Order: sequence, then structure tokens, then C-alpha cells
Amino acid sequence: MSNQRSAAAGASAPAATDDADDTARKIQVLEFELGGETYCVDINYVSEIVDRGSVTPVPNAPGFVEGVMDLRGRTTSIVDPKTLLNVGDDGEARRIVIFDADSFADDAAVGWLVDAVHQVDRVSMDDIEEPPMDRGEFIEGIVRREEDLVVWVTPTKTIESSA
Repeated sequence: MSNQRSAAAGASAPAATDDADDTARKIQVLEFELGGETYCVDINYVSEIVDRGSVTPVPNAPGFVEGVMDLRGRTTSIVDPKTLLNVGDDGEARRIVIFDADSFADDAAVGWLVDAVHQVDRVSMDDIEEPPMDRGEFIEGIVRREEDLVVWVTPTKTIESSA
């Protein structure tokens, strides 16, 4: 009987550890919309979110670069992720997600044109699945939700793989 009590007592201790492990296995992501689909990036890449302003085209820039804009005295490259991710152009890009320049190898100031920004959410690593097919190294996985799927991308890898 004492073995049963010890086992029962020991069973409650891991529950507290499981809660700590569960918190450690969650990541915060910024969810946004591109062409009617929901995508997300690790919030640690995001510096700020701004309304779309005047974007100046750059001659001979890669097809995924919409142009540049001045953002608080820094020239910021504005990228169309729909081109990078081969997403249908169903929506109007109204917001720009500005990424932390320290995230990029060349300390480039980069922003993505997105249709809408939805929310910052905590995602359990257990809810992330491998992409169903090879879509490039920039797709980290698919976040499964009750009613929909969210494509998790890494902004630094999308730029590097397209260069």
C-alpha cells in the first residue's frame, strides 16, 4: 500500500513540471492575411506594424521587391510576400509588417506588405505539423487550429532563398 501512495504522490509532482514544459513549448506568433489565407511569423522577428504608405519603386529590383520607403529616417525595402510564396493576389495590401533588421544577415530594413494583421497568439509546438509538400525551406510548418490551418513562415529564409 505504501508503494501505491508513493506512486500517487509522485504522480502529482510531474503535473507541475508538465505545466512548465507546456509553457516552454509555446511560441508567440503574429498572424496576418495574404490573399485570403492566414500566415504567421515568430513574433521575435517583428519590429513594428505600420499602415501602408508611399512606396517608391526601385529600378531593376527583384520581382518580389515593391520598392522602398522612408521609415523614421531609415530606407526600408518593401517586399511582396505574395510573390515569394506564390499566393493569389485576392486582397489589397493595407499594412506593412516591419522586421527587426538584426534578424537579417546584412542588417537590412525589410517590411512585408500584408492584407491584414489579425493577432499575436501563443502556439503550442505540439500543434505544428510538417508542411505536406516541399514548398521551400522558408515554410516552417502548418499550425493546426480547430477550424483552419495557418502557414508558419520564416521571413529571413524567404528573402535568402529568393536572392
